[in-house]
Amino acid sequence: MAKKSWIAREEKRRELHEKYKEKRRRLKEEGRWVELQKLPRDSSPVRQNNRCPICGRDNGFIREFGVCRICFREMALEGRIPGVRKSSW
Repeated sequence: MAKKSWIAREEKRRELHEKYKEKRRRLKEEGRWVELQKLPRDSSPVRQNNRCPICGRDNGFIREFGVCRICFREMALEGRIPGVRKSSW
């Protein structure tokens, strides 16, 4: 389980990105780079990290399912992900 502060930090970055998204787009189109630099650093989409919503893990994140590999495996074995089953050959 990730630290609560890391999860909260990522949530804050997500909110800041949503708040400044339109302003950032407009400033980029107009080429006003000085004003763009004055926006909060965490409002940039590049600073965001994909985190598992269940455990907060950032490594081993599977984008297609939106969870980390460990939570994905547990959910798949429990049958909570439709169309996914354990392979064997």
